[in-house]
Amino acid sequence: MNIFPPKMFHKTSLVAFAFIALSACNKSTTPTEVSSNESLVNEQNIKAHIEFLADDTLQGRDTGSVGYQISANYVKSYFKQLGLTPKGSNIGESQGFEQQVRFRKSYLVDGSASAIVHGLKGDTELEYVTQFLMSGSSLKNESIIKAPTVFVGYGVISDEFGYNDYENIDVKGKIVVALTGRPDDLPSEEGAHIGSSAEKSRHAAERGAVGFITIHTPKRELVRSFEKSSKNASAPRLSWLKKDNTPFGKHPEIISSAYIQQDAAKALFEGAEFNLADIYTADTNNTAIQGFNLPHQVTLKNRSRHEQITSPNIIAAVEGSDDQLKNEYVVFSAHLDHIGISSHGDNEDKINNGALDNASGVAILLETARLLAEMPVKPKRSVLFVVVTGEEKGLLGSSYFANNPTLPVTQLVANVNLDMPLILYPFADVIAFGSTHSTLGEIVATAANKIDIELSEDPMPEQALFTRSDHYSFVKAGIPSVFLMTGFKSTDENIDGGAVFGDFLKNHYHQHSDEITLPINYQAAANFALVNMMIGLEIANQTERPQWHKGDFFGLTFAQ
Repeated sequence: MNIFPPKMFHKTSLVAFAFIALSACNKSTTPTEVSSNESLVNEQNIKAHIEFLADDTLQGRDTGSVGYQISANYVKSYFKQLGLTPKGSNIGESQGFEQQVRFRKSYLVDGSASAIVHGLKGDTELEYVTQFLMSGSSLKNESIIKAPTVFVGYGVISDEFGYNDYENIDVKGKIVVALTGRPDDLPSEEGAHIGSSAEKSRHAAERGAVGFITIHTPKRELVRSFEKSSKNASAPRLSWLKKDNTPFGKHPEIISSAYIQQDAAKALFEGAEFNLADIYTADTNNTAIQGFNLPHQVTLKNRSRHEQITSPNIIAAVEGSDDQLKNEYVVFSAHLDHIGISSHGDNEDKINNGALDNASGVAILLETARLLAEMPVKPKRSVLFVVVTGEEKGLLGSSYFANNPTLPVTQLVANVNLDMPLILYPFADVIAFGSTHSTLGEIVATAANKIDIELSEDPMPEQALFTRSDHYSFVKAGIPSVFLMTGFKSTDENIDGGAVFGDFLKNHYHQHSDEITLPINYQAAANFALVNMMIGLEIANQTERPQWHKGDFFGLTFAQ
């Protein structure tokens, strides 16, 4: 099926147009074969967007900062220039491009964090930062608890996969102690959800626990060291506020929590039924781990101070052309925020500009919006552009939108998320994380193949990226979603895309060097924008909306 409406391009076929568009990107010229009212991808537009959004003036676009608001104003202004329909205000409110999100910013008061193990031979007070980590509470200014402890393995529950670490264990009124991570035999994406800290806290709270201790294991140390995690120990934590002024997703039953270094955790298991070293071995070897009561009480306490800030999502739409389908929306999302200014490190340059994370994703979204807005005949379904705040703080802006949609959630048929497309080389394939869960996989493959771009399987399943960007918020609202990225294959046989990706993660990701001095390939950026547009059109013009595959874990868990 053609994804362009009939007669839109006169006698120019879809595939011919696609290659003309790619050619235009290569040559930075407008080919004479295409009439003047037909928009082509413009790599210079993408470059201009990235250069503005990654400029030092914006100070790293931290959530709630002046720099972030300037970047939001830029996006809003561009949507206005394109003539997009504002869709930002919540249902029942006057319409605008901004959806304001209120956040509670929680700081841990210096010197207030305390973790004491009351052992059989006396008390062991752990040292903050080197032996345990603790964040400020978003619920209380002062938190203190002294309670018995109980080990619950990983603290995971999944009826679908036959796990219940709380079976025959009473945790009511106790502090739960759990290993970080989850069993290795869980599928990576499903396991990432099942083993997430949010799910673990929910299970503990529902069963009456009053505190939660997570143990940093030797297995986890190989992936991310405790020392590296401790560098962000003093950073404030953000939560978005519900209408009743309470933070979303927090459990008041869990009075305090701590994250304990693997050697320091031994104090919890002295005199216990099982040895911690054996538990670590079982974790490493992925053998069964059973829970049991621990012989000690633990005291956890801290003090917190709070600030309230606001930061907007920017939302706009290209209205569809079909009388019936225009009330359904294909959603493109990208996060506008980055991590701001570093408070540690030896580098003179402490501004984290986030050129690829995620100025590139926003720039490609803006170019996609221009392409669709300037079409003489619009796609059948409407297309919604959701540029979100607070992704770096825990997918917060997208979570707010998914829980407070400015359109009925049942009208949102699919989400394509753009986060850190690695436009550093001429890619030959794309990756759509989550494509195996719904018919979106087939749609993405069909659209990409029309311009000779291949859809590849997830090359990093162990990273579980399907749960680590804003599309996950849409998934939890029951909306089929994919996270679109450049693949590891290159049209240049001398370039290994996987090696380029690895180098970026090691040397530039969340560092000040993620800036426009990187060798950004703007032709690749233009090609990615074309793929993105083609996918949007394929979804928008199909008769049937995308569906979760029958029996899919995420479809069953979050079905609308």
